[in-house]
Amino acid sequence: MIAGAIHFTLAHLPLIAIAAAFLIAALRPQPNFSVALLNWLLLLAVGVESLWAGMFHTLFPRIAAASIGWQVSPFQFEIGVADAALGVVAIVSFWRSLDFKGAVVGYATLFYLGVTIGHVHEAVVAGNFAANNFGPLLAVTVLRMMLLPLLYLAARRQAAAAGQPAFQ
Repeated sequence: MIAGAIHFTLAHLPLIAIAAAFLIAALRPQPNFSVALLNWLLLLAVGVESLWAGMFHTLFPRIAAASIGWQVSPFQFEIGVADAALGVVAIVSFWRSLDFKGAVVGYATLFYLGVTIGHVHEAVVAGNFAANNFGPLLAVTVLRMMLLPLLYLAARRQAAAAGQPAFQ
């Protein structure tokens, strides 16, 4: 039973992380839901999930590649390190300024755009409809790609309305 729960959690970590971010942001009293959600998404849905993805791409490349419907490649180590780096800065951003968060949001959004284009291309051109190529993980990636900049802009507007400087 415990092994099944661990397997389920690891297999569904991106979905669990984004759901947990929404739940925590909704349940913890904050003056602004969009700021709280941005913080929790960066910590959990970007930070923890990116560390998890980086670990799989670098330490378990065969498992990661098979789940995406790809062959193992030397580029997998590179994407794993990029995932891990994104995870680290996203986790750090939870405790940092809005400007720091903005840099992380900008990078993550562009990264997710590239990931989305690559996975959709693989589905259309190569017929790759593997679960982690063209499935719930892609939907979570697109959701993060759209939500992060919107939440950042909402947080920036709130800071301006509160009379805080545009850049700190």
